[in-house]
Order: sequence, then structure tokens, then C-alpha cells
Amino acid sequence: MIKTFLEKKQILLISRIILGGLFIYSSVDKIIDPVAFATIIHHYRLAPPNTINFTAVVIPWIEFAAGLFLVFGIRLRASALTINLMLVFFTIVLAITAFRGINVSCGCFSTSTAVKSNLVIRIIEDFGMLALGLHVMFFGNKQ
Repeated sequence: MIKTFLEKKQILLISRIILGGLFIYSSVDKIIDPVAFATIIHHYRLAPPNTINFTAVVIPWIEFAAGLFLVFGIRLRASALTINLMLVFFTIVLAITAFRGINVSCGCFSTSTAVKSNLVIRIIEDFGMLALGLHVMFFGNKQ
């Protein structure tokens, strides 16, 4: 019964639009201001300094493209896998940062450093998005 529900085109469309829309939205501010995003990456104190600028430029474009692909139904499995891998990576980074007691602005949806993020809440949100991504990845090709 649950499997039948998860295979419905309308439910998959909702998952695709929500997740793809979130990734498109989260990428825009980072694409517009890669220097601010690089500063946020630096505050995590996890990436080697010589990789920060490259990461700050590339990751938002991957988020944007994968989000667009999901919204428009292009290469669903590949785009969902890309997003899922990013979510797992982001969750690990947030967990390490929370464990180390570093209070940062996560850079998830904004490059503003004015407000620090509740990293535990962000991790829970990432798990919710991962559930949507897994839904699309495993049931998306059956449309």
C-alpha cells in the first residue's frame, strides 16, 4: 500500500518540485556571492584553504543544475543521486561542526553570516530532504 502511494506520479512530482526547488533556492545566493559563501566554508575549518574558492564556485552550480533537473524531470535518478550525495556530505559536515562546538552560519540557504544556525535543526532538515531524494531516486524511473 505504501509502495503504491510512493509510486504515484503526483506524489513523485511533489517530491521532485519540493526538493528541486529547495536546491535551486539554496544555490542562488551562493551563485550571486561566491566570496561570502567561501567565507562561510572557511568558518567550518574543515576544508584545506586552497580548495575553498573552487568549492564556493562549483557546489552552488551543481545544486542549481541538479535542482533544475529534478523540477523538469530530466535524468531523475542521476540528479537525485547527486543531491543525495551532497546531502549526506552536508550532514556529515554539519555533525562534525556541531560536535566540535563551532557556532557558524551554515550557508544552507543564505550567505549571510549575521545569524548563526542551529546545526541540529539543519541536520534534521537534511534528513527530511534526503527522504525526498531517496523517494525520487528509487521510484522516479517508474513514471
